[in-house]
Amino acid sequence: MINKRLIATVAESKKYIAGNVASQWVSLCSNVVIMGSIAAFVGKLAYAKPQAGDIVFLVAVILLCVAVQFVCTKISSKMSFLSSKEVKQKLRSLIFEKVLRLGASYNEKVKTSEIVQVSVEGVEQLETYFGAYLPQFFYAMIAPLTLFIVTCFVNVLSAVVLLVCVPLIPVAIAAVQTWAKKLLSKYWGQYTALGDTFLENLQGLTTLKIYKSDKFKNDEMNIEAEKFRKITMKVLTMQLNSITIMDLIAYGGAAVGMILAVTQFAGGHIDISGCLFIILLSADFFIPMRRLGSFFHIAMNGMAASDKIFNLLDIKEENSAKEKITDNTDIECNNLSFSYDESREILHGVNMSFKKGSFTAVVGKSGCGKSTVASILTGKNKGFGGSVTIGGISIKEINENSLMKSITYIGHNSYIFKGTVRENLLMAANVKDEELWRVLEQVNLANFLKSENGLDTFINEKASNISGGQRQRLALARALLHNSDIYIFDEATSNIDIESENDIMEQIIKLAKTRTVILISHRLANVVNADNIYVMQDGNIIESGAHTELLKNNSVYANLYNSQIQLENYTKGV
Repeated sequence: MINKRLIATVAESKKYIAGNVASQWVSLCSNVVIMGSIAAFVGKLAYAKPQAGDIVFLVAVILLCVAVQFVCTKISSKMSFLSSKEVKQKLRSLIFEKVLRLGASYNEKVKTSEIVQVSVEGVEQLETYFGAYLPQFFYAMIAPLTLFIVTCFVNVLSAVVLLVCVPLIPVAIAAVQTWAKKLLSKYWGQYTALGDTFLENLQGLTTLKIYKSDKFKNDEMNIEAEKFRKITMKVLTMQLNSITIMDLIAYGGAAVGMILAVTQFAGGHIDISGCLFIILLSADFFIPMRRLGSFFHIAMNGMAASDKIFNLLDIKEENSAKEKITDNTDIECNNLSFSYDESREILHGVNMSFKKGSFTAVVGKSGCGKSTVASILTGKNKGFGGSVTIGGISIKEINENSLMKSITYIGHNSYIFKGTVRENLLMAANVKDEELWRVLEQVNLANFLKSENGLDTFINEKASNISGGQRQRLALARALLHNSDIYIFDEATSNIDIESENDIMEQIIKLAKTRTVILISHRLANVVNADNIYVMQDGNIIESGAHTELLKNNSVYANLYNSQIQLENYTKGV
């Protein structure tokens, strides 16, 4: 029940655990003094009338010891809090730093829901493990030995019998430990599965409502919840059974100690004071170990949680990449292939070139692999075949910080964080308000914000209080502030109003004059100004060239372009 790696990971908590144990031990000594004083007073009472001074002395000793116990309880609580605080800060920092090191492709190796659960519920379990279980574990080792030494001065036989009975509690704990460990491992597995299902359904709630599939997903969720309920009930049953066994041992052992004390008194081996002293302390032999037993399920949960946390922390990192992108930002993709699973390849030996300072478009029907190329270039998907180089350096050898600094990705659903407009923009660059207003003017969003609360306009979660077009304009403003060498626009103008689309395309065309711009678009009218256009179909490049050149070919691109123009003219009534 003691995980050396876990304790070593949060080594700063050791001093607080030691302080907690020390305060509990001082409290125990105070209790021994109280019991000894009461036993001595009763002994005098049995043979002679007590003096007023005896009563005053007893009351004074009890009050003093109670005061000491009160202070010790406060110190113990403080140490427990500080230990828990240290654990939460340390482990959550380690988890967060690990995810940062895994980088943009972290979800290829671990589910987001699992990260959330281990960093919240898992760490909470370990907070209790360090704040309650570990101090109680060490105190439960010291307390019986202390009482044994004290009671030996009164009656050795009683002390030995009480001490021998105490280890029966940890024996009972060890008996169920193997079974409990497997059970709790299943519990955490089902818990993360339930969390994953819940998170997915929550994120897709609007879609479920639109297609009236919420009942189906609700039934699916109920099945997962029922599995979790069953495993939870098994855990609770295990805990209840182990507690019952420990209670029988604890109270039975205390009863044996009391009976033995009375027997020794009847045999004349101890006086009434000694008999009463042993009776009063018999329960104290078992209470620390009994409390440790009550923390058993916390410890087991903590062990299961720590296994999950260390599984996350032990994920292999591809940290050998040390190269940095230089001024040369030419991108070359040679024989590029990629599969999300082994049974279906998405890209088939794709060759692409994106020259520095060029405007390149990638077009094609949905599912042809356009966005997969963008994910590879931004480092989100790493398990690709072939080669991708930036400035002659393999993307696998480029440090992710350098990659993120040099490439800005703007998707069709760019994430806007809950907070003010200023806070969202300052993520890209720490600049003055004048610069923020400049880029807002560029994307035609300044007038709207001036009519609201300016840069302090508050944005709700997922930008639910502004339109889709305004959200994309804000995302573009943030991208412009990032001032990177390469910009990738992945359907950045889809599902927004025509005015916002025109404003965004105007800025993309201007940006292409000084930066390397890659535009992925389903709307071919947006790519006519591109220096080069790659036409993709079923994971292959089937055409490439400028807009006029591709129209002359009278092939796939020309057919798609003419079809879209005719459709748009029809909707406009032309």
